[in-house]
Amino acid sequence: MQVTTSQTRQCPFCAETILAAAVKCRYCGEFLNTERARALVAARPGPREPDSGDAAQNRPANPVEALFDDQPSLWVMAGAFLIGGLLLTIAGVLISWPIERIAGLKLSAGNAAMIGRYRVLLGVGLGLIVAMVLFYKALKLKMTHYEVSADRIEHSEGIFDRRADNLDMFRVVDIKLRRSLLDCLVGVGTVMLTTTDKSHPEFVFEKVRGSRELYDIIKKASVAADHKSSVIHLE
Repeated sequence: MQVTTSQTRQCPFCAETILAAAVKCRYCGEFLNTERARALVAARPGPREPDSGDAAQNRPANPVEALFDDQPSLWVMAGAFLIGGLLLTIAGVLISWPIERIAGLKLSAGNAAMIGRYRVLLGVGLGLIVAMVLFYKALKLKMTHYEVSADRIEHSEGIFDRRADNLDMFRVVDIKLRRSLLDCLVGVGTVMLTTTDKSHPEFVFEKVRGSRELYDIIKKASVAADHKSSVIHLE
Protein backbone atom coordinates (compact mmCIF):
# COMPACT_ATOMS: atom_id res chain seq x y z
CA MET A 1 0.00 0.00 0.00
CA GLN A 2 1.32 3.42 -0.91
CA VAL A 3 1.60 5.82 2.03
CA THR A 4 0.66 9.43 1.27
CA THR A 5 1.65 12.49 3.21
CA SER A 6 -1.91 12.95 4.49
CA GLN A 7 -1.85 9.70 6.48
CA THR A 8 -0.95 10.05 10.13
CA ARG A 9 -0.50 8.01 13.27
CA GLN A 10 0.18 8.62 16.94
CA CYS A 11 3.70 8.55 18.34
CA PRO A 12 3.87 5.73 20.94
CA PHE A 13 6.15 7.83 23.15
CA CYS A 14 4.63 11.33 23.27
CA ALA A 15 1.19 10.66 21.67
CA GLU A 16 1.62 13.52 19.16
CA THR A 17 0.19 13.11 15.67
CA ILE A 18 2.93 12.41 13.11
CA LEU A 19 3.16 11.15 9.53
CA ALA A 20 2.61 7.42 9.14
CA ALA A 21 5.87 7.11 7.18
CA ALA A 22 7.93 8.84 9.87
CA VAL A 23 10.95 6.98 11.25
CA LYS A 24 11.70 9.56 13.97
CA CYS A 25 9.16 11.65 15.90
CA ARG A 26 9.67 15.36 15.26
CA TYR A 27 8.20 16.23 18.68
CA CYS A 28 10.04 14.00 21.15
CA GLY A 29 12.95 12.88 18.93
CA GLU A 30 12.40 9.14 19.56
CA PHE A 31 13.04 6.61 16.77
CA LEU A 32 9.93 4.65 15.78
CA ASN A 33 11.58 1.60 14.21
CA THR A 34 13.10 0.23 17.41
CA GLU A 35 12.03 -2.80 19.43
CA ARG A 36 10.98 -0.49 22.25
CA ALA A 37 8.67 1.46 19.93
CA ARG A 38 7.15 -1.75 18.55
CA ALA A 39 6.59 -3.02 22.09
CA LEU A 40 4.73 0.17 23.04
CA VAL A 41 2.52 -0.11 19.93
CA ALA A 42 1.83 -3.79 20.64
CA ALA A 43 0.89 -3.02 24.26
CA ARG A 44 -1.97 -0.75 23.21
CA PRO A 45 -5.58 -2.03 23.50
CA GLY A 46 -5.89 -2.63 19.76
CA PRO A 47 -4.24 -1.93 16.44
CA ARG A 48 -4.72 1.59 15.14
CA GLU A 49 -4.63 2.10 11.43
CA PRO A 50 -3.14 5.31 10.04
CA ASP A 51 -5.76 8.00 9.73
CA SER A 52 -6.46 10.06 6.67
CA GLY A 53 -6.33 13.82 7.07
CA ASP A 54 -10.14 14.15 6.81
CA ALA A 55 -10.78 11.41 9.37
CA ALA A 56 -8.40 13.00 11.82
CA GLN A 57 -10.14 16.36 11.46
CA ASN A 58 -13.63 14.89 11.89
CA ARG A 59 -12.76 12.83 14.97
CA PRO A 60 -13.91 14.58 18.18
CA ALA A 61 -11.02 15.58 20.42
CA ASN A 62 -10.74 13.70 23.71
CA PRO A 63 -10.83 16.16 26.58
CA VAL A 64 -7.73 16.02 28.77
CA GLU A 65 -8.33 16.44 32.49
CA ALA A 66 -6.18 19.19 33.94
CA LEU A 67 -4.66 18.20 37.28
CA PHE A 68 -3.25 21.70 37.81
CA ASP A 69 -4.16 24.97 36.10
CA ASP A 70 -2.62 28.25 37.27
CA GLN A 71 -0.20 31.10 36.57
CA PRO A 72 2.71 32.68 38.47
CA SER A 73 1.87 34.91 41.41
CA LEU A 74 2.74 38.61 41.37
CA TRP A 75 5.07 37.81 44.28
CA VAL A 76 7.62 37.01 41.55
CA MET A 77 7.89 40.79 41.10
CA ALA A 78 8.38 41.64 44.77
CA GLY A 79 11.93 42.88 44.14
CA ALA A 80 10.87 44.84 41.05
CA PHE A 81 8.05 46.50 43.00
CA LEU A 82 10.48 47.55 45.76
CA ILE A 83 12.91 49.08 43.27
CA GLY A 84 10.03 50.65 41.37
CA GLY A 85 8.65 52.16 44.57
CA LEU A 86 12.03 53.69 45.36
CA LEU A 87 12.31 55.18 41.87
CA LEU A 88 8.75 56.54 42.06
CA THR A 89 9.65 58.17 45.38
CA ILE A 90 12.64 59.82 43.72
CA ALA A 91 10.40 60.97 40.89
CA GLY A 92 7.97 62.48 43.38
CA VAL A 93 10.79 64.34 45.12
CA LEU A 94 12.00 65.74 41.78
CA ILE A 95 8.52 66.96 40.96
CA SER A 96 7.65 68.51 44.33
CA TRP A 97 10.97 69.66 45.82
CA PRO A 98 12.30 72.95 44.31
CA ILE A 99 16.02 72.28 44.57
CA GLU A 100 16.73 75.41 42.54
CA ARG A 101 15.55 77.48 45.50
CA ILE A 102 17.95 76.00 48.01
CA ALA A 103 19.62 78.69 50.07
CA GLY A 104 23.14 79.30 48.94
CA LEU A 105 22.55 78.66 45.24
CA LYS A 106 23.01 81.95 43.46
CA LEU A 107 20.81 81.56 40.40
CA SER A 108 19.13 84.15 38.31
CA ALA A 109 15.37 84.04 37.97
CA GLY A 110 15.64 82.72 34.41
CA ASN A 111 18.06 79.92 35.33
CA ALA A 112 15.98 78.94 38.35
CA ALA A 113 12.84 78.76 36.19
CA MET A 114 14.64 76.65 33.56
CA ILE A 115 16.00 74.25 36.19
CA GLY A 116 12.52 73.98 37.70
CA ARG A 117 10.98 73.02 34.35
CA TYR A 118 13.65 70.38 33.63
CA ARG A 119 13.34 69.06 37.18
CA VAL A 120 9.59 68.52 36.80
CA LEU A 121 10.00 66.99 33.33
CA LEU A 122 12.67 64.62 34.65
CA GLY A 123 10.46 63.57 37.56
CA VAL A 124 7.40 63.02 35.36
CA GLY A 125 9.44 61.12 32.78
CA LEU A 126 11.03 58.89 35.40
CA GLY A 127 7.65 58.17 36.98
CA LEU A 128 6.04 57.27 33.64
CA ILE A 129 8.91 54.99 32.61
CA VAL A 130 8.88 53.12 35.95
CA ALA A 131 5.07 52.74 35.85
CA MET A 132 5.13 51.45 32.25
CA VAL A 133 7.92 48.95 32.96
CA LEU A 134 6.13 47.59 36.04
CA PHE A 135 2.84 47.36 34.14
CA TYR A 136 4.47 45.53 31.22
CA LYS A 137 6.23 43.04 33.50
CA ALA A 138 3.05 42.38 35.48
CA LEU A 139 1.01 41.91 32.29
CA LYS A 140 3.61 39.56 30.82
CA LEU A 141 3.64 37.57 34.07
CA LYS A 142 -0.17 37.23 34.15
CA MET A 143 -0.13 36.09 30.50
CA THR A 144 2.02 33.12 31.52
CA HIS A 145 -0.08 30.00 32.04
CA TYR A 146 0.66 26.48 33.27
CA GLU A 147 -1.55 23.44 32.75
CA VAL A 148 -0.57 19.99 34.01
CA SER A 149 -2.27 16.77 32.93
CA ALA A 150 -1.36 13.15 33.56
CA ASP A 151 0.73 12.96 30.36
CA ARG A 152 2.26 16.40 29.87
CA ILE A 153 2.88 19.94 31.04
CA GLU A 154 1.53 22.75 28.85
CA HIS A 155 3.20 26.16 29.07
CA SER A 156 2.12 29.33 27.28
CA GLU A 157 3.47 32.87 27.48
CA GLY A 158 3.76 36.12 25.55
CA ILE A 159 1.64 39.23 25.02
CA PHE A 160 1.94 40.23 21.37
CA ASP A 161 3.72 37.04 20.26
CA ARG A 162 1.87 34.24 22.03
CA ARG A 163 3.89 31.03 22.33
CA ALA A 164 2.84 27.60 23.62
CA ASP A 165 5.01 24.58 24.38
CA ASN A 166 4.69 21.26 26.16
CA LEU A 167 6.82 18.87 28.14
CA ASP A 168 6.06 15.15 28.26
CA MET A 169 5.69 13.83 31.77
CA PHE A 170 7.89 10.78 31.19
CA ARG A 171 10.83 13.12 30.54
CA VAL A 172 10.82 14.43 34.11
CA VAL A 173 13.90 13.09 35.91
CA ASP A 174 13.93 15.05 39.17
CA ILE A 175 11.64 17.47 40.97
CA LYS A 176 12.34 19.95 43.77
CA LEU A 177 10.19 22.31 45.82
CA ARG A 178 11.58 25.58 47.20
CA ARG A 179 9.67 27.81 49.64
CA SER A 180 11.16 30.69 51.60
CA LEU A 181 9.62 31.92 54.86
CA LEU A 182 7.87 34.71 52.96
CA ASP A 183 6.63 32.19 50.37
CA CYS A 184 5.09 30.10 53.15
CA LEU A 185 3.41 33.18 54.64
CA VAL A 186 1.79 34.22 51.35
CA GLY A 187 1.05 30.65 50.18
CA VAL A 188 3.30 30.35 47.12
CA GLY A 189 6.33 28.27 46.15
CA THR A 190 8.66 27.35 43.29
CA VAL A 191 8.71 23.87 41.74
CA MET A 192 11.82 23.05 39.71
CA LEU A 193 12.04 20.13 37.26
CA THR A 194 15.11 18.48 35.76
CA THR A 195 14.17 16.78 32.48
CA THR A 196 15.63 14.94 29.49
CA ASP A 197 13.88 17.32 27.10
CA LYS A 198 16.37 19.21 24.90
CA SER A 199 14.20 22.34 24.75
CA HIS A 200 13.52 22.42 28.50
CA PRO A 201 16.35 20.68 30.41
CA GLU A 202 15.23 22.71 33.43
CA PHE A 203 11.59 23.77 33.79
CA VAL A 204 10.47 26.08 36.61
CA PHE A 205 7.01 26.82 38.00
CA GLU A 206 7.92 30.10 39.66
CA LYS A 207 5.95 31.38 42.67
CA VAL A 208 2.73 29.42 42.06
CA ARG A 209 -0.05 28.89 44.55
CA GLY A 210 -0.64 25.31 45.65
CA SER A 211 3.02 24.48 45.06
CA ARG A 212 2.96 21.53 47.46
CA GLU A 213 -0.03 20.01 45.66
CA LEU A 214 1.70 20.64 42.31
CA TYR A 215 4.83 18.89 43.57
CA ASP A 216 2.82 15.80 44.54
CA ILE A 217 0.86 15.83 41.27
CA ILE A 218 3.97 15.91 39.07
CA LYS A 219 5.77 13.36 41.22
CA LYS A 220 2.94 10.82 40.90
CA ALA A 221 2.24 11.61 37.24
CA SER A 222 5.90 11.29 36.21
CA VAL A 223 6.22 7.89 37.90
CA ALA A 224 3.00 6.70 36.22
CA ALA A 225 4.20 8.02 32.84
CA ASP A 226 7.52 6.19 33.24
CA HIS A 227 5.71 2.90 33.85
CA LYS A 228 3.29 3.55 30.99
CA SER A 229 6.09 4.29 28.50
CA SER A 230 8.54 1.73 29.99
CA VAL A 231 11.07 4.51 30.60
CA ILE A 232 14.03 3.98 32.92
CA HIS A 233 16.06 7.06 33.83
CA LEU A 234 19.75 6.35 34.28
CA GLU A 235 21.67 8.57 36.69
